[in-house]
Amino acid sequence: MGESKAEGTPSRQAITVRGTIDGAELGHVLMHEHICCDLTNPAWREAPATLEISLETRFELDYRPMVPGHHVLLDEDVAAAELAAFKAVGGSTIVDLTTGGIGPEPAMLARLSERCGVNVILGAGFYTDTYVDEGTKSLPVEGLAEIMIGQIMDGAWGTDVRCGIIGEIGVSWPMTPFEERCLKAAAQAQLATGASINVHPGRHPDACREICDVLERAGADLSRTVLSHMDRTHPEDVDAVIALARRCVVEYDFFGIETSNYWMGVVDLPNDWMRLRALRRLFDAGLGEQVCISHDICTRSRLLAHGGHGYRHIHANVRPLMRDRGWSEAEIDQMLVDTPRRLLTI
Repeated sequence: MGESKAEGTPSRQAITVRGTIDGAELGHVLMHEHICCDLTNPAWREAPATLEISLETRFELDYRPMVPGHHVLLDEDVAAAELAAFKAVGGSTIVDLTTGGIGPEPAMLARLSERCGVNVILGAGFYTDTYVDEGTKSLPVEGLAEIMIGQIMDGAWGTDVRCGIIGEIGVSWPMTPFEERCLKAAAQAQLATGASINVHPGRHPDACREICDVLERAGADLSRTVLSHMDRTHPEDVDAVIALARRCVVEYDFFGIETSNYWMGVVDLPNDWMRLRALRRLFDAGLGEQVCISHDICTRSRLLAHGGHGYRHIHANVRPLMRDRGWSEAEIDQMLVDTPRRLLTI
């Protein structure tokens, strides 16, 4: 790590796919996205479908996105255009939480980062049980931790591209034995490297509490642990999110999804103004430093190239929405600059 000549103390740095940078260079950050991934349901992977997105299918794909081919984001030129649009509205850094089982592409991310001038930070570890191979699922906690530590210290998925955060660690409901071991391994990796953890919780109101309990018992620093997907886990119970934010960092990461239909279960999804109302309550409770926001883009129809909102949406559209509703610039920057910098620097 570098050292500050002015103060003679170690500077806090972030690990990007192109190497370490000073935390101040992170700028405005999206904390939970997928730039390159393949989230195709494993049951469909034997015969991957070619998906054509048209004006006739565009709304249907937003409303019911579980279609073969929809969750494959591997077109490098399309990704470059999306990152350029993000940069054009003031975006600086995207955290790509594509972990083992859903097609991480570290070399492609490094090329895209260089090409577009956008910092990219890749996540270490593994997604949910369903997506992971049997060999990985058989590993003990120590073996899983060793992999995660190596991904941060040396390089991930057969490359020298290092990860800068742990996760998103995938957890189902109920939590499987592999997923519990993976959480414990993430805690060990955090202790060894100082990296933050992001967890994809199971789709049940009790899932987040259970995850915090497992991590806490394993020695994880919950102040540097993010629980994703508050939008679908606690869509109406903001009190539950406030209680979680007193233990860990909470993340509303479905910004740009404006449909009430949740395709993975019976949930009344909020839209963006509802998300902002929930966030306002968290800030009013004195928990503004415990909040992250993002889009969690993982389908093609949400990209600008296919008529979606793209990675630019929060900076281009949500920030003005917040200003119109009385949010201060300091509060907005807390979620987009300050808290991400705290979590992403070591």
